Amino acid sequence: MAPRILLARHGQTAWSLSGKHTGRTDVPLLEEGRSGAKLLGERLHRPPYDGLPDAEVRTSSLSRARETCELAGFGDRAEHWDALLEWDYGAYEGMTPAEIQAVRPGWLIWRDGVPEGETLAEVTARADEVVAWARSADRDVLVFAHGHILRSIGARWLGLPLDFAARIRLNPTSLSVLGWAYGEPAVESWNDVGHLVA
Repeated sequence: MAPRILLARHGQTAWSLSGKHTGRTDVPLLEEGRSGAKLLGERLHRPPYDGLPDAEVRTSSLSRARETCELAGFGDRAEHWDALLEWDYGAYEGMTPAEIQAVRPGWLIWRDGVPEGETLAEVTARADEVVAWARSADRDVLVFAHGHILRSIGARWLGLPLDFAARIRLNPTSLSVLGWAYGEPAVESWNDVGHLVA
C-alpha cells in the first residue's frame, strides 16, 4: 500500500479564534479546542481508521498541537518533531491579517513572507522534509500540527510551489488525508470537520 499522510490541525485557541498569527507563541487550547480534539480522536478510532494501529505518529512540540494529539488518544505513540512547528512569523507574530495589511497593504504571506521570521525557502524545506519522511516506508503517518505548516505540506505533497497553500485553508481540529491516485500524489480529503458537527 502506498503511504498516506493524515494531517490533524490543532484545536481552537484564543488566537486562532481571533485570527492572530500564532507561530512559536505557546497558546493553550480553549475548552472548545479540547472538546474538538476528543471528537477527532473518536473519529480516528472508528472505522475506517480504527486507531491507525500501524501508523507512525508525530506532533509539533507546541502545547496546542501536543495536547490535541494527547486528547485524540495518540499521545503515547507520538514523537515530537520540530519540522512540524508552525511558521515563525517573526515581527508579525500575534498580529491579525488586517493589522498587517494596515502597515503593509497588499501583503500575502505565501508570496511576501515575514520580516525577522522564517523565509519561504525555509518553510518549503521543512515541508519537504515531512513529505520525504511520510513517503519513506509503506505505512500511513499521522501528524498533529498547525495551519500554515500543514497547508505547506499539502502543497509540497502535490509537488506544487508553496504559494499554492494560499488556496487550501484549514480549520482548527480539521482532518485531511493526502494519498495517491493513479500513481500520482493526490488529495483524498481536505479540511474535513465532520466530526465536529453535532
